[in-house]
Amino acid sequence: MRQSSGIGVLDKAMTVLHAVAEQPCVLSELCERTGLPRATAHRLAVGLEIHHLLSRDDAGVWSLGPGLAKLAAHASDTLAEVASTVLPRLREATEESVQVYRRDGDRRICVASAEPPTGLRDTVPVGAILPMNRGSGAKVLAAWADPATQRALLADATYTERQLAEVRRRGWAQSVAEREAGVASISAPIRDAGGAVVAAISVS
Repeated sequence: MRQSSGIGVLDKAMTVLHAVAEQPCVLSELCERTGLPRATAHRLAVGLEIHHLLSRDDAGVWSLGPGLAKLAAHASDTLAEVASTVLPRLREATEESVQVYRRDGDRRICVASAEPPTGLRDTVPVGAILPMNRGSGAKVLAAWADPATQRALLADATYTERQLAEVRRRGWAQSVAEREAGVASISAPIRDAGGAVVAAISVS
């Protein structure tokens, strides 16, 4: 169950957004998923459409709108800016490769990276796309994903629901030769000001 902010209309709008994020749908399906009355669901969806957070095609199918991508881009810029100061220090302390990943559906994207000047390296360039079905970074991002996303990821994952619960309990994940032979890694969540996990930081 999603947390309530105590602001009814905001919580309902977020319920609509999450429902459409799981899968584009028509209004009747949106009502079924959210449990909202038809008039309420329609009013909220239209309001979100006006702000470009939802889009609607000619067949009446609602999907996520371009406004969300713009918001995500700003978040990524802030994350990369912070990472540019933190990653070099972590690299120097560990003498290992370090990366920051964000989840994008069933994949993860490297948004920041720092490599040691010498020694063995696990080079992952910024912009690299990696799968979400294996690796410590993937486990962290999956562990704090919403239940529907977790179920979808677990269908093709090397990790289990029990392992994700353990990641949440201890606050970090590890992997050995999951993503690449001879490579081990450890990852931890990066949280925003509200405590939500927005990325994973990895040492490999």
